[in-house]
Amino acid sequence: MKKITKLAIAASAALLLTTQAEAGYTLKKKIGAQTTKFTLFGFSQLEARGGDGTKGMKDGDAAVKFGAQRVRLGVKYSAGVVRGKLFLDFNKAHDDKSGVGLPDMVKDAFITYFADPALAIKVGLIKMPHGMGFTIPGWNLDVVERGFDKALAMERNMGIMVSGRGIGYAGNKVNGFEMGHERPMKGFGYDIMIGNQAGRSGAVTKAKPAVDNSYVVRGMYDWTELLHTEVSYAISKQAGGKGTEDYKSLNFGIDSHMDELNLKFEMYRSKNIKGVSGWDENTYSVTGTYYVDPTIELALKHIQGDAEKGGVSTSLGNTYIGFNYYISPFDAKMSRGAKRKRNAHRMQFNYVLASGDKDGSKVWNGLKGYKDNAWLFQYQYKF
Repeated sequence: MKKITKLAIAASAALLLTTQAEAGYTLKKKIGAQTTKFTLFGFSQLEARGGDGTKGMKDGDAAVKFGAQRVRLGVKYSAGVVRGKLFLDFNKAHDDKSGVGLPDMVKDAFITYFADPALAIKVGLIKMPHGMGFTIPGWNLDVVERGFDKALAMERNMGIMVSGRGIGYAGNKVNGFEMGHERPMKGFGYDIMIGNQAGRSGAVTKAKPAVDNSYVVRGMYDWTELLHTEVSYAISKQAGGKGTEDYKSLNFGIDSHMDELNLKFEMYRSKNIKGVSGWDENTYSVTGTYYVDPTIELALKHIQGDAEKGGVSTSLGNTYIGFNYYISPFDAKMSRGAKRKRNAHRMQFNYVLASGDKDGSKVWNGLKGYKDNAWLFQYQYKF
């Protein structure tokens, strides 16, 4: 046991001495004519929440609810045209409650054949390309959480996806791991995916592999940081179990980064939630952030939803007001790429104001959302 411990310490020391910490810790090794790369990365989001809108708080005696939103550890591997990624969340169940084909704690598990920036083929557990906000990494959000419209996204799923990025312009940085608009570029992009039923989506239930499939197609256009726009259409067949209706959803989003100011707009148009005919929900969200200085950023996000179920129409609004505090930022740059690095060590605070059909004779009948006010605090560290 002592020998094993010494070997582990020596290996860890060697890894840290030969790596760079820009995006995880990377070990490079040459095998034949190829240079292989292995990267270890992860992050944790530790939280305190309160207010009657927080789950469990209204009927409890606690003044504060402590927890974690994500506790994740992952690895990436590349060799020539081959890519691979495994990403685990230790704050999720160790069994396949969602019915997509892998335990819920497995967030990403895929291999990629990266033939060209215009053609990358992924196979495995992947983020389905539906929902601009959903395909932004969870550690790179403007407020503490994505919001209730995320329940309409298709989430992650087992399947195969064909993708392309930066089509029409040379000089773009593309590596085959892209799931959304991770980095600024120029040109067109696309994703086409077929998978199992989208059981991890809040709009799909009773999913099982081999019962039926889900499909997504997405197109996008980028012009540096100034403009990203995308549209996607998704279907998960028999979304409430055998013989039920298909869940269908259209998503559109725009993201514009202008130095200190970042503006976003996103909308969903979704039908037959959980396979129930006529259970429909539409949402739109607007987000704005402004850098006061390299350590302080103001954030405002409003999500508005309209839902109809059983002939009853309701509405709900959630407004997030708050700020982001960047701890020991690496530099004073205001670009989108610099923000990703700055997010490695960050504190966030949001106060959520709920509006609309919160109580009484008519209550919000859409998916998720705060029906009362709440406050959210999060400390995130990432390596």
